[in-house]
Amino acid sequence: MKAPELGIRIGLHPHGKRNSIADLGVKVGHSTIIDGDDIRTGVTVLLPPVKNPYRERLFSATFVMNGFSKPIGFVQVDELGYIETPVALTNTLSVYTVANAMVKHMIELNPELRSVSPLVMECNDSYLNNIRKLAVGEEHYFEAVKNAKLDFEEGSVGAGTGMSAFEFKGGIGSSSRVVEIGGEEYAVASLVLANFGRREDLTIAGVPVGLELKDYPGRGTSGRGSISMVVATNAPLTARQLRRLGKRAVVGLARTGGYAYHGSGDVVLAFSTAQTVPLDKEAHLLSFLPDNALSPLFRAAAEATEEAVINALLQARTVEGNGHVRYALPVDRLLEIMERYGRIERA
Repeated sequence: MKAPELGIRIGLHPHGKRNSIADLGVKVGHSTIIDGDDIRTGVTVLLPPVKNPYRERLFSATFVMNGFSKPIGFVQVDELGYIETPVALTNTLSVYTVANAMVKHMIELNPELRSVSPLVMECNDSYLNNIRKLAVGEEHYFEAVKNAKLDFEEGSVGAGTGMSAFEFKGGIGSSSRVVEIGGEEYAVASLVLANFGRREDLTIAGVPVGLELKDYPGRGTSGRGSISMVVATNAPLTARQLRRLGKRAVVGLARTGGYAYHGSGDVVLAFSTAQTVPLDKEAHLLSFLPDNALSPLFRAAAEATEEAVINALLQARTVEGNGHVRYALPVDRLLEIMERYGRIERA
């Protein structure tokens, strides 16, 4: 269950219909790889709501809070301000394999293609996964693409299979918010690959849950790890404005107890589904919101990211692998703590 279903309210803005990045029409697919005692990894792919992302490019931007990370494709996004492929998530040593698969995917869709910038983000799952075995193959990218849908799983699936957060089981989490600007409704959503944090730092809706659960079993590698964050909106924004939006994801991250420690690669990709940059047109008219109208979107990005991290914890299940175990966040204990702090909302 996600946070709202447990009576845990995060933020002020209402959720979207699915309370996920699917509220922007983004389909998400997973390939989960579990083999023997030591392989716990996978691939997650986000498909933008266009038929051919190479020919219907979306405005985009990146933001790097702490650059201990190995994303592929950020340089061209920073230079040109758009994405031209799906977005993939996987483990640190598999970004290159997944990028190769994505290039082949784009060639299939565009036989004339001679240059493309694949977008692959990563976290290091080596605590639960024998990452040196390079278990991810190109076929797993294509399996994730085939599995992509609007109602997708979260938690210990796909790229999230071997990830940890706050020394509990982490993984994939998502959430969305709806805001009104000038009489129009816009959605903002976040999807995260959560693999970071010290147990004592975990904060949920302002409650120091990690301190309350500091003696819960399964601790190890405190403070290591990373988080990859993808923020999407249907508000018409420029690449410059999307970079500003992406920065607010880090506000939400901080509210969960993320401090961007030395070894934590904290990176954001933000994009808008509002309008495309057609490959075949020499000129086209575009419209954008003024900067002084963006504050509700900024708050929504922070709220959606904060809840996405918590949802990753809530949706994850206990996983054992590579000689270690990560326990799922104990929901019964969590609800007792939240009740004691007066942070459970009754229907």
